[in-house]
Amino acid sequence: MSQTIRIGLLRLVDSAPVVVAQERGIFEELGLDVELSVEPSWANAADKLTYGLLDAAVMLPPLVLAAVMGLRGPKARMVVPMGLSQGGNTIVLGNEAAAAVANAGCPRARMLGDWLRSERRRRGTAVKFAVVHHFSTHNLLLRYWLAGAGVDPDRDIETVVVPPEQVVEALASGRIAGFCAGAPWGDAAEAAGAGKILLGSSRIWPSHPEKCLALAAPWAEAHPAVARRLLQALLRAQILCDSPAEAPAIAAMLAQPEGLALPESPTRAALAEGLGVEQIRFHAGATWFPARSHALWFLGQMQRWGWVGAGVDLDLVAREVYRPDLLAAVAAEEGIPTCVASAGGLEPVWLPTAFPPER
Repeated sequence: MSQTIRIGLLRLVDSAPVVVAQERGIFEELGLDVELSVEPSWANAADKLTYGLLDAAVMLPPLVLAAVMGLRGPKARMVVPMGLSQGGNTIVLGNEAAAAVANAGCPRARMLGDWLRSERRRRGTAVKFAVVHHFSTHNLLLRYWLAGAGVDPDRDIETVVVPPEQVVEALASGRIAGFCAGAPWGDAAEAAGAGKILLGSSRIWPSHPEKCLALAAPWAEAHPAVARRLLQALLRAQILCDSPAEAPAIAAMLAQPEGLALPESPTRAALAEGLGVEQIRFHAGATWFPARSHALWFLGQMQRWGWVGAGVDLDLVAREVYRPDLLAAVAAEEGIPTCVASAGGLEPVWLPTAFPPER
């Protein structure tokens, strides 16, 4: 009997490769016994991975980096051998805020900033804006976008953490004025009449890395052959997840009540050739490659906001956590051209070179 691999995931469309690999028998074909654990929050998933209750998880790259650096408790040992998704997040405003910034004659970020500051003056406190975790791509991209329009994200908004599956209810109840979260929750908020999507995160950073696969380093070191087969299975599943022909079936799969129980229509909107503001990429554009240059962008933004000390060797952290060497041989076996040598180490052949400009 093979050892069971415990994989954590949240109720998000980004989890599709793991679910597809399980439901389509890809794990089984490769001799893997996988147990999926649907977690209620990113903190829960990170804690379980840190303390050995999970072997792997669909994760937020900045959260992995923070855990390894000891920014949220004892230093964890995790590695990122592959990316799982690109794009897919939306910035959503409650109806009051959406109406206030619906001035087509002015950039939306500037209009939102004016509304946020006027509300802070009127209320005496900043309005609450939710992100799914403090150390998240959502928080970093939102801060980057707001700061570019002169908004101080540490003063003009009060950032609160709300798990992804709870953001729609929080918005509808008025507990928050807006949120930045992954699919399907932006489209679900619009469908529920709770708010309006202001923009997708790919407008901030085109083809930005979103979720990654994180492995508990002790588990990966103890089971290298199993880890390789896990990567192989997920590479195959990612290709299916990018297929427009497969999208309706995958949306239905993710909506199964005994699984992630995602709302089916908003889920379909986020998949290939969907009608949502943002469609998630799972394989195209070297989504699967854990590029250290991406890790360095996240780390640079974390340092910008004072979460990481100025003396920290960011390049060393990126090299410790992002492990393209674990993926390269597997991808080659799957017939996927992988990487070339560069000054910064291994980078994928098709890695998008466009990063958001420094601000």
